[in-house]
Amino acid sequence: MVLHALGLRKHFGGVQAVSGVDLAVAPGDLRAIIGPNGAGKTTLFNLLSGDLAHDSGQIYFAGEEVSGLRPHELCRRGMGRTFQITSIFRRLTALDNVRTALLSHHRRHYNVLIPARRFYRDEAFGLLERVGLREQADKPSGILAHLLDEPTAGMAPRERHEIMEMVAGIARDTGLTVVFTEHDMDVVFAVAARITVLHQGAVIAEGPPAEVRADPEVQRVYLGQPATRPR
Repeated sequence: MVLHALGLRKHFGGVQAVSGVDLAVAPGDLRAIIGPNGAGKTTLFNLLSGDLAHDSGQIYFAGEEVSGLRPHELCRRGMGRTFQITSIFRRLTALDNVRTALLSHHRRHYNVLIPARRFYRDEAFGLLERVGLREQADKPSGILAHLLDEPTAGMAPRERHEIMEMVAGIARDTGLTVVFTEHDMDVVFAVAARITVLHQGAVIAEGPPAEVRADPEVQRVYLGQPATRPR
């Protein structure tokens, strides 16, 4: 497993936000973590990404225990996290923002005699083209930020599907493992390979989309459907 959590717990005062969560994510998985408001999704993400210390349990990444590591240490090992509010260098161009991320991602040592503008230019152009921003490469990112902040919020259903299908395509083509949360259940069930459902800090269901959708407990606490139908 590329990401493996065992018995994660976190409480805030008398509230058990994450209660004994086990999570196993295989390489290349496209995993959705869903649940009603207050289910513990954000807290779980904060624990996995090192933004919050857990009370008990273990976290493993790429076969190595990473419990207690900070976000920048996890990033160096290959785990990244994005937030609803993106962090960009508004005065840099879209191209230079992507190249900056690539510099961090590849973690190489550099020769100061080589012009910096050569680094990862072709790769950055390729990534921008993939997301439809190739023609905006030389524009300051500040004027493009509204396109990147909460990319599915406020979008029409078709647009939300397109965004997440693009993410899924990038993951498939590059072998990336992606764990995400999304409020649009149509998008989740169409895109995710596996789904983990949280309720009151605990996992109540996990599996392929069709299996999770049919789970009576998931229907009762989250999907708003009765667990049993009258005959």
